[in-house]
Amino acid sequence: MKPLILLTNDDGIHSPGLAAAAGPLAALGELLIVAPQEQQTSMGRSRTQQCGGDGTITKTTVSYKDKSWEGYSVKASPALAVVHAVYELANRPISLVVSGINYGENVGSCVTVSGTIGAALEAAEKGIPALAVSQEINSLDYHQYGADVDFTAAAHFTGQIAEKIIAGTLPFDADVLKLEVPCGATENTRVVATKQDRLMYYTQKIEERTELTGTPAKVFYAPSKGKSTAKNTDTYALAQGWVSITPLSIDLTSRISFNKFAEILGVELPEKES
Repeated sequence: MKPLILLTNDDGIHSPGLAAAAGPLAALGELLIVAPQEQQTSMGRSRTQQCGGDGTITKTTVSYKDKSWEGYSVKASPALAVVHAVYELANRPISLVVSGINYGENVGSCVTVSGTIGAALEAAEKGIPALAVSQEINSLDYHQYGADVDFTAAAHFTGQIAEKIIAGTLPFDADVLKLEVPCGATENTRVVATKQDRLMYYTQKIEERTELTGTPAKVFYAPSKGKSTAKNTDTYALAQGWVSITPLSIDLTSRISFNKFAEILGVELPEKES
């Protein structure tokens, strides 16, 4: 039986990035497309059912160039779209979840904000291997479907990495693979394994207020293009024009010495570290 592959995203069911990933994934197994009905950028792993997210499922068609696939839109966050896919729409266990291809890079410390990665983490919690794919874009408009974005290279690497995940088993603690594709990448672009940078990649600026209280103010974001804290990170690879793959874990526990940690705080450990 062919592996069942769930394709989802945070940009919404009609995103060209989602459809671009369908082609290479459909060649690897049976494709189940389930994505939020509307744009859900920066929703992280939110499970909120407020603001109209009532879980309504609607059949729809996803198209890219000259090909089309049947899918489902859900009035839900990216994480909850995965929940509905796993428990309602999948007719058997899912072998792989692919989230993307996202409009805009997800590098540095912003990974906890990303709905693309949030959907992948939702799958990982359920023991399903997950791949989160993002395409760097030149504009700052991450909420629109820019027609000038070329997903050709990103789709190629999505299929390539997905095939390797399906064929084998990811190492323990590599619950999500985060794939970042820079602008101008081709199928021959260098691919490197990286760590997540600790850099606050998206800097913030608050709109000037007329009064400190009682008046609204939007928060604007701008990417820190070309900045990184180390040469083995996702932000550095992006700045070099390389495709990067970063293993992420659903275990957010700090990788420190717990003996030292307990000593500093004057607390006990259940068991001594070896």
